[in-house]
Amino acid sequence: MASVSKKYKEAQERWIQHCHDIERSTAKIPKGTEQERKDRITRARKDYRYFVRTYFPHLATTECADFQVDAAVYMRDHPRARGLFEWARGHAKSTHLSLLIPLWLKIQRNAEPLIMILVSKSRDMARRLLGDLQAELESNDLYKADFGEQKGTGMWTDGEFTTTAGDLFIALGRGQSPRGIKKRGLRPNYIGVDDIDDDELVRNPRRVKDSVTWLLTALLGTMAMGRGRLSIVGNRIGKTSVISTIAENKNFYHTVVNTLDKNGLPTWWQNYTKAEVAEVRRTVGERCFQREYMNNPINEGTIFEEKNIHYGKMLRLHDYRALVCYTDPSFKSSVTADFKATLLVGITPKGKYHVLKAYADQTKVSRMVEWHYEIHDYIGDSSARYTMEANFMQDLLLDEFRKYGEKVGYQIPIVGDKRKKDDKFSRIENMQPLFERGDVILNEAEKGSQGMEVLVDQLLCFEKGSKAHDDAPDALEGAIWILSHAARQTNNRYAVGRRASRRW
Repeated sequence: MASVSKKYKEAQERWIQHCHDIERSTAKIPKGTEQERKDRITRARKDYRYFVRTYFPHLATTECADFQVDAAVYMRDHPRARGLFEWARGHAKSTHLSLLIPLWLKIQRNAEPLIMILVSKSRDMARRLLGDLQAELESNDLYKADFGEQKGTGMWTDGEFTTTAGDLFIALGRGQSPRGIKKRGLRPNYIGVDDIDDDELVRNPRRVKDSVTWLLTALLGTMAMGRGRLSIVGNRIGKTSVISTIAENKNFYHTVVNTLDKNGLPTWWQNYTKAEVAEVRRTVGERCFQREYMNNPINEGTIFEEKNIHYGKMLRLHDYRALVCYTDPSFKSSVTADFKATLLVGITPKGKYHVLKAYADQTKVSRMVEWHYEIHDYIGDSSARYTMEANFMQDLLLDEFRKYGEKVGYQIPIVGDKRKKDDKFSRIENMQPLFERGDVILNEAEKGSQGMEVLVDQLLCFEKGSKAHDDAPDALEGAIWILSHAARQTNNRYAVGRRASRRW
């Protein structure tokens, strides 16, 4: 009991400090003349970007994105809005839909008192969101100066508070009974459902179904025959989830915002750079990135299971029957094909495939060319065949190889893979029995390297219809095909290709 009281007291202290910070940030904003105040209010009611930038500089560290403005305008213009906002992590979905947009609706001409229910996966989470609302209403100096004193009764820590304007704000956890909520005969007219899914819930389809039923019946039913606005925000963390189920309901206005757009560029370009996104992607891995940042949850290990990813010691380079360096340059501009991958793979006398080196990254062609020379130096006096998908053997790419070769004094003898290929999914899937039998072994000395991590991540992400990258597995398939095809032609030790001459 004492620990609960201590946590409550600490939460109160943090909130009070938060209120002081808001007051300091907004009190220094010039209020201007009465006419300037009227002009500011008039513009703020019409222009959401201006509203956010003017009244919430402590929150709006960058300009609003178009998708955020579009969401605000939709919610304002539709008194019976049913909005599903499936936005990636870090794209301010809670800040806008559960905080700023309700405060914007409150200042519209002839607006009714806001009777708002905030819902999250737990009541504690919902109360924290409520705390942000109360802090702005009671401490934002400019907002109060233009729209009047807001402080009423109640505290966010108790899950409920009011304003002097007659607004009521209530926090509820998922599944908690909302029946009977109203104030002076007014029923809820804004319901914000914020991050209702969690990792445990999405693993249980029955609980997901129960949560959706609760949302569309008990919760939505607190409105007077649906009169009011409903916003549901979150990112899709599971194939079976509240978000994915609601997305199938055609009565909802549904927007999907991924961290990267279809061209592989940051959607919220005002806030994030491509380099920042790439760094996050490398850090969290492809599976987590797809789920948290691309609204694309992947059933880990659907085809390639983690238990079948084997690491081991490699042979001496001269002991391999053949070595192949295979590259998938992936020049396509779409977000699903912007990795480049180069793998060095050897076949042992017993017919197993050893992945000695793996390079895979979203990088420039010049860096990809350097990988080949690093592999060339790594294999020393051994021989290897350098191969690339034939449809990528373009003048631009070959020119990069030529220029680098002139710089270091020798050329990589790279050739094209001209075989007639089956579809990519089938080719990569056909490697699965090799992994299951333990016939593909990754270099334990390279475990944890960036390229090897990407290869493993992309293998575990691989499944039918997935939007995840598969360039490293595609390069692995190419190397294995060449090695197995050559192995079928002879049982003797041989070398595929020849070492590049250092004198050219």
